[in-house]
Amino acid sequence: MKKEIENALEILSEGGIILYPSDTIWGIGCDATNDKAVKKIYELKKRAKSKALIILIAEYANMYKLLDQVSPNAYRYMHESKPTTVIFDNIKNISNHVLAKDGSAAVRLVKDKFCENLILKLGQPLVSTSANLSGGKNPKNFNDISIELRDNVDYIVNLRREEIMDTPSSIIKLFSNGKTNKIR
Repeated sequence: MKKEIENALEILSEGGIILYPSDTIWGIGCDATNDKAVKKIYELKKRAKSKALIILIAEYANMYKLLDQVSPNAYRYMHESKPTTVIFDNIKNISNHVLAKDGSAAVRLVKDKFCENLILKLGQPLVSTSANLSGGKNPKNFNDISIELRDNVDYIVNLRREEIMDTPSSIIKLFSNGKTNKIR
């Protein structure tokens, strides 16, 4: 795992994009603060720029880099046993291309050791979007990922390729007034 983290980190640090196993499904990712890298992901996936992307963080304390005020409810949702993505208003310190039109962004506290260690070493949130073309089915394992995507990322992580991963995260919108809306 150490060598894969080093290889992925080198690519991410240079503004590249990676194909990697996450705590939910195979994903395409980049440094969430790098505008050019985020744009590459949209182009690769043929995704409408109006659709926001999810970002992964390694530690809950990273929320304080992204928000001026963190709701007490955020901790509870982000630490649920099932991976849970929480949409927050007024996110800062990431690429504007990751944000939804209303300035919100979806954030998940990752529950995967590879991702956690990679994000810690990168020192920035990691974009996480499903490894499919926009509108396509989520891959259940590495072999389900299209050749088009595999051929156009800068690095493919060589871990967990045989593992079945088909459980996307829950998604909850957390409003600044503390109310929530379950999306998925």
